[in-house]
Amino acid sequence: MTKLAANLTMLFNEVPFMDRFEQAAKNGFKGVEFLFPYDFPAADVAAKLKENNLEMVLHNLPAGNWAGGERGIACHPDRVEEFKAGVDKAIEYVKVLGTKQVNILSGIVPAGVTHEQAEATLVANLKYAAAKLKAEGIPLLIEAINTFDIPGFFLTGTKQTLDIIAKVGSDNLFFQYDIYHMQRMEGELANTMKNNLAVIPHLQLADNPGRFEPGTGEINYTFLFKFLDEIGYKGWIGCEYKPKAGTVEGLGWRAAHGLSLIHI
Repeated sequence: MTKLAANLTMLFNEVPFMDRFEQAAKNGFKGVEFLFPYDFPAADVAAKLKENNLEMVLHNLPAGNWAGGERGIACHPDRVEEFKAGVDKAIEYVKVLGTKQVNILSGIVPAGVTHEQAEATLVANLKYAAAKLKAEGIPLLIEAINTFDIPGFFLTGTKQTLDIIAKVGSDNLFFQYDIYHMQRMEGELANTMKNNLAVIPHLQLADNPGRFEPGTGEINYTFLFKFLDEIGYKGWIGCEYKPKAGTVEGLGWRAAHGLSLIHI
């Protein structure tokens, strides 16, 4: 059964962030995800979740100076202590929000840092975070991102991500597979998800080109939703797309792809 989570960073931008929970619930979503909750008191976010009977599916660890263009610091050798503090901050919020899993953004490789140095830093940080989060019962995910949207991002594909997971060697580290990003970097979507289902507890979607709703581009989501059911995918699918002409106006893609509100 397809479970769609509204990504409140991307969807319902017509209203302030704290009003998006109500909009998600009104439009049939049972779960939500977003980049970060840290600009708001955890208790306030938790209250919005409870008021609207929403499940907190996923958010990221703190990722550096996002407004300044940083996209994670997990591969930055000079930011290890800040990264570790971010693990503690994420745990603090997860305990209040009931978040099911958290994601780490590896970041853009800093100038003057070699690939080998960035990888060694990332692996060490992931070992630390995976162990600390495991002690709290919180699964940790990492995500590969396309380099058209974020040039210089460290994790960019399936093989590299799986290699990093193997090097970390934790049973609490998993792969957040973003269909949009991986279509742009490598394609072969269906077989990749099927072959790595055991380490993919969460998916995200958008179509390509444009990162708009399913049905606006080249990805055959009608096939993929059916395929994911057939192979036994049980996780959520985060709707991390840019509405082409308004969030509510664009939600018809769900019915057009055979997804009733019962599934959402």
